[in-house]
Amino acid sequence: MDLSIVIVSYNARDYLRACLASIYQHTADLAYEVIVVDNDSWDGSAEMVKGEFPQAALIRSPGNLGFAAACNRGIAQAQGEFLLLLNPDTEIADNAFAPLVTYARHHPRVGVLGPKLLNSDGSLQLSCRRFPSHLTGLFNRQALLTRLFPRNPFSSRYLMTDWDHDSVAEVDWLSGACMLISRRLVDDVGLLDEAFFFAIEDVDFCYRAHQAGYQVVYFPQVAVTHHIGKSSQTLPNRSILQWHRGMWRYYRKHMRRNPLVDGLTLVGIGARCGYQLAVQNGRRLLAGTRRSRRRRAARGGSG
Repeated sequence: MDLSIVIVSYNARDYLRACLASIYQHTADLAYEVIVVDNDSWDGSAEMVKGEFPQAALIRSPGNLGFAAACNRGIAQAQGEFLLLLNPDTEIADNAFAPLVTYARHHPRVGVLGPKLLNSDGSLQLSCRRFPSHLTGLFNRQALLTRLFPRNPFSSRYLMTDWDHDSVAEVDWLSGACMLISRRLVDDVGLLDEAFFFAIEDVDFCYRAHQAGYQVVYFPQVAVTHHIGKSSQTLPNRSILQWHRGMWRYYRKHMRRNPLVDGLTLVGIGARCGYQLAVQNGRRLLAGTRRSRRRRAARGGSG
């Protein structure tokens, strides 16, 4: 078996259907298997896989284990020389996976390999980064300073917008939306850290790969479309909370310095989380108010 494709899905039935269809339609020149780990979805995802894609192995989780833990369940069953962690909100239009396997096979020092990711409209999705620093909270993709001054050197360095993303390059870390992992790397550093429930587990895994002497490589010769954010829309508040919990976990694991800096970092992460929750719920409240007004107006018009 050349490749085991592990997809963790949670209430993403329609995206998962399109993802699986694209895999079976376009993947060639490989002996591969697809393993879907359903994290106790209630939208009929598991039934869809069983009925429409019986060739895929289906693991039903009795509860929502989180992304890292569910990936590990799939990896434990996988038989492939290489493992591909793939989000259910991705699609391939060409034979994308065979070139990844071929490159990794010819470069044994590569432990993690990722393709170019594209947004739904075909534009470039920034899917590789440099490792976080204490300034990352101020200069990440969603930070106010990045939005106001997108070309500032701190944001450009972290987001790697100072590079054209058209050439193969060694990077710090890659998005877990589509990540090829060598079996040797898993044997050497272990599975994903299950203390990361959702998000940041890809940063942590790539960090551990570097520590073990492996390369993490961006490979833009193939592209995968990633409908970013669709996997986390079911429970947006929980996603925000778990994202920031993962940030704090990563900081404590790899960046801890002294109590003062640690305390300020925790306050900063908490403030960022609170701001995003306020914005998210404010938008939902505003949308609900507008829907109520439209319904009242429609009832008034019909009377």
